[in-house]
Formats: sequence, structure tokens, C-alpha cells
Amino acid sequence: MERKMFCYQCQETAGCTGCTLSGVCGKKPDVAAMQDLLIYVTKGLSAVTTALREQGAEISADVNHFITLNLFTTITNVNFNNETILQIKNDIEKEKAAVSTTHFADYDMAELWRAGEDVRSLKSLILFGLKGMAAYAYHARALGYTDEQVNRFFYKGMLSLGEPLEQDQLLSLLMECGQVNLRCMELLDQANTQTYGSPTPTPVSMQVEKGPFIVVSGHDLKDLEQLLQQTAGKGIHIYTHGEMLPAHAYPKLKAYPHLKGNFGTAWQNQQREFDGLPAPILFTTNCLMPPKPSYQDRAFTTAVVDYPGLHHIGPDKDFGPVIDKA
Repeated sequence: MERKMFCYQCQETAGCTGCTLSGVCGKKPDVAAMQDLLIYVTKGLSAVTTALREQGAEISADVNHFITLNLFTTITNVNFNNETILQIKNDIEKEKAAVSTTHFADYDMAELWRAGEDVRSLKSLILFGLKGMAAYAYHARALGYTDEQVNRFFYKGMLSLGEPLEQDQLLSLLMECGQVNLRCMELLDQANTQTYGSPTPTPVSMQVEKGPFIVVSGHDLKDLEQLLQQTAGKGIHIYTHGEMLPAHAYPKLKAYPHLKGNFGTAWQNQQREFDGLPAPILFTTNCLMPPKPSYQDRAFTTAVVDYPGLHHIGPDKDFGPVIDKA
């Protein structure tokens, strides 16, 4: 059987070995190829910034953001849109040209697959660890929190993928990745609690009240807060879904009276639970599955989440189209 793609980065992967025809998540081979390309050029950007740091140059916050954006974009159930991935890729190429005239080759993922089994496994685990850490760093940055140790390791880890490192070196790097990941989780906890207060156990209603409402899925508390602000006093109820459930525990978020409760269960049940739902759904950050036609006209994305044909809310965070739909 012809192999059209290869992806084994998530626990849902086909046959517990890898998706080779189409992703279990809904990702198609062309999208998988574009995401691999994004990893290639991100490794190239890491080479540029590492060389600049060795020369004593400062790396801008915008470039640091590129690394987290790129890695987060390739996580499962985030971005299914070739056009936006290509735009990000082109933006990276422009950034590389702007900060350095020295050419550093991008990384061909085929080199990783040709490596020995142990080296391949260790490098893959580092890459997947960086992707997960990018999600934490992205959310923390949205609230104004960054950490230089975390930023530096993104470049170091990405650069290691193309280096001829031995198993012991890779294992040491993998352990460092775990340590930096803990620091990144601390950073996100600090960002969340200092912005919205320390979370406390909170009863959450699972009942949908009468009236127009919006369901918010994903992880981005900042997006939820902005939607709550823009819907205040408009008679529109807001319900969380899936991984957004913990938002109800934060004092500053649960102070909004129109944050009414939680709709549905886990992200993997969304296609069944949203089927024919008479309300718009806002997908923030990740956990998007290909929407069914019965609710596709009411599905909205924002930030790193994107899907062909869905209305995408840009960086201005004007949720007017979502509110109008409600």
C-alpha cells in the first residue's frame, strides 16, 4: 500500500504505529507535508539565531514568538489550512533574511527517518516535547509572560535535530527538555494566576439556559476573557467546552455573570455533540476536529487554529461575527 504521509506524534495515531494515508485527526497528506516543511524552516531559523547569539546579538521577542507559533501550529488538531501554514513559512524566510545574510540550510525531516532507531526515537521525543512546550509558552506570552531560559532552549532543541549527536548526548538533551518544560509550566501557572487569580474548586452547571449562547473550546483564557468582555450586557450566555472547563475556577473569569457553565464533554466528542447545535462555537488554540456540515457555518477559529472554509478571527480579536451569529 502506498504511503502518502507519515505522522506518529499523537496517541490516536493509526494502529499505534503512524498515520500513513490520512491522519486520524483529520489531517490530510498535503497538510502533513506543509507542517513538516514548517519544521524544516524553523530549524533553519534556529541555526540563524544561534549563530547571532554566539556573536552577542540580541534576539527579538518577535523572533522568539515565531518559534512557539511554528511549533504550536504543527500540534495535532490545531491547523488544517495549507494557506496559513505557507504564509507562516514565508514569514520565517523573510525574518531569516532580515536578521542574517549568512545562509543556513533548513532541515530535511527525511534525515531523521534515515537515522538509527534509537537516535530517531530520541530526536522525535525532543521534537514532540518542544511542540508541547510551545503550547505552554504561547499561552503564557498571550498574557505577557516570557522566560529567556525557555526561549533559548527552543533554539537549542530545534538545532539538535540536524546535528550528528550520539545517544548519550541526545538523552542528556531530552532530560534538559523535561526540566525546561517544567519551568515553562511554572511560567504558564504564574501567568494564569497573576492575571485571573488563584483557581478554587467551583461547581459548574451542565445545563444550557434559554436564550442565545456561544460555546468556547480550547485552552486560551485570554480569548475567553475578551469574548466575555465583548458580550457583556448583550444577553448572550457563554459556555465552555472540553479543556476550557478549568476557566470556571479562576476568580476574575467566573465573576462574569454570563459565563453560565459547560457544554458537552471532551474534545474528541465534539463532532457528535456539536451536530446541529443551534449556537456558534469558537475554537481557541487547539482541539479542533474537521467540522460536520451541520454546524460548519457556526464554527469559528482564532489564533493558531485554522481550517479551510471556516471564519477565522484575526489578531484584532474582534469577535463581532461570532456574537452576530449567536
